[in-house]
Order: sequence, then C-alpha cells, then structure tokens
Amino acid sequence: MRLLLVAALFAAQAAVAQTWPTKPIRLVVPFAPGGSSSIVARAVAVEMEKGLGQPIIIDNRPGGGGNVAMQEVARADPDGYTLIIGHIGTLAVNPFMFDKLPFDTNADFAPVSLLAKVPNIFVVHADVPAKDLREFVALVKSKPGQLYYGSAGNGSAGHLAMEYLKLVAGIDIVHVPYKGTGPNLIDLVAGRTQATSAGTPPLMPHVKAGKLRAIAVGSKRLPSLPDVASVAEQGYAGYESTQWYGLNAPAKVPAAIIKRLADEAAKAAKLPSVAERFALDDAEAVGSTPEEYATFIAAEQKRWGDVVRRANIKAN
Repeated sequence: MRLLLVAALFAAQAAVAQTWPTKPIRLVVPFAPGGSSSIVARAVAVEMEKGLGQPIIIDNRPGGGGNVAMQEVARADPDGYTLIIGHIGTLAVNPFMFDKLPFDTNADFAPVSLLAKVPNIFVVHADVPAKDLREFVALVKSKPGQLYYGSAGNGSAGHLAMEYLKLVAGIDIVHVPYKGTGPNLIDLVAGRTQATSAGTPPLMPHVKAGKLRAIAVGSKRLPSLPDVASVAEQGYAGYESTQWYGLNAPAKVPAAIIKRLADEAAKAAKLPSVAERFALDDAEAVGSTPEEYATFIAAEQKRWGDVVRRANIKAN
C-alpha cells in the first residue's frame, strides 16, 4: 500500500511539472538593483525563459542584509512561481551572525542550482610597501593594531574575507566598516585606510590607474590579474573566499518542479553567452544539480560559521 501511495505521489508531481509553468515566475533578488546579484539573475533568467515558456520577472527586495526578501519567499506559496537568488550572505553568513532570524535558512528553502562564483581580491593603497600577500602579512605583523582595512559594512563579503585572512595569518589589522563599497574606496584611495577586499568590478579601475595594488585573489588566479597569486598559493592552503549566487525556492515546492528549474538554470549558466557576460565581472559560471548545490551550501556554512564565531562578528 505504501509503495502505491509513493508511486501515486511521484506520478502526481510529474503531471504538475509537465503543465507547469502556466504564468510568469517571480525571481526575487534580495539586494538593490545594479549589483552582481541582479546581473546574475537577469543573465540567467533571460535564457531560462526560453526553456520554460514563461517570463521571469526580476523583483529587487533589498533590506536587512537580504533577510527581508528571504522572509517573504519563505512564506510564499510553494508552487514554483516565487524563487529567490541565494547568496553567501543570506545562506552562509546571516544564520550565524544574527541572533535570531524569522525563518530557518535550511528548513524553509530548497536549493535549486548554484549559478555563479565571484572571487574576492585583496588590494592595498599604492603607498603600502607590500608587493604581495606575504609582504603585507609581514608588514602588518611588524605593526600590530596600527594599520586599517575598510569594508562595505559589518558582515559584508569583504569584511568576512579579511577576518578569515586575519585568523589564518595571525595578523592584527583594524576593521573600519563603511556604509557601502563607495565610501570604503574613497578613504582607501585617499590613503586613510591601507587595504580592503571585494569583487573586481569596483576595484579594477583603481588598480589599473595605479592607485591600488592587487596582492592576492581569494580563490584561483583570474584572467584579468594573471600575475596575482591566490591566498592559498601564498602560504595559506585551504583558504577560499568567493561571493556566490544560486537559485533557491520555498522548501515545499514539488521535487519535479525543482528538477525542471535546476535543469533549465544549469543549461542557462553553461551557455557561452552567459559565461561571457559573467566574465566581464570575473565571475565563473557554474550551473549545478540541487544535490551539488546543497553540498556546497553546507560546506560554506561550515567555513563562514566558524569565521563568524571565531572573529565574534555580530550584526549591527
């Protein structure tokens, strides 16, 4: 009897997936328009629409470090018509940085597909006497608590990347949080702070102008910075810091719909046109199965949960 019920359930889900979707799909981006999350969402959505036969409407819902949008999607009908862009902050950092969230990050969301990874790079002001990460670490160790690094804000990707580096390298450099990447870079370029970490788009113009110097990449070497070694290459094996973006759905969306979404998302992410668009921001197109994405999220939660606890990072 139980086998018959299971078979009937799978048959019903398959039937739903065959007729779904019959109306536009809303893809929530938990940040303001114009950032990497919106770029990834739009590039992939345009291609997914072709396979799904329905428009995908991008809906930017910033606020609360992404928690506002996450709460809304967690409570949405699990019918496959409301999705959200998952992010390192909302899925791997916020669960450990906030004392309490109005949703369960793991129980209330279903992983669909990992879409893209965007590596962080580490830069210093041009006057800092360090050509690479090894020299920078030596410099900081010679002046404990006397140098400063800026970030886009408490709990931002750059903040986490630098605190992770502090832990593995055993250095003491003071964090200066700003309200966004723009204000952070104004002070760094002016020499009021000495270092920062972020994605390449906001940093590369200053690197090319000679005002900042790239000293390390958070993951593997980049085509745009072929001579800049990774943190791991420079003596800290296992170090990796990337911003990443995936596709997530409310937890109870039928498995057959999740699979169809995952198939279309992975197919879109692997298209040459999408990979080329991502490459403009040094982003690596991925495209994965739900199972691969779930494993990736779990590993990132372990990594960043440990950093948040050890560095005692709290939400403002």
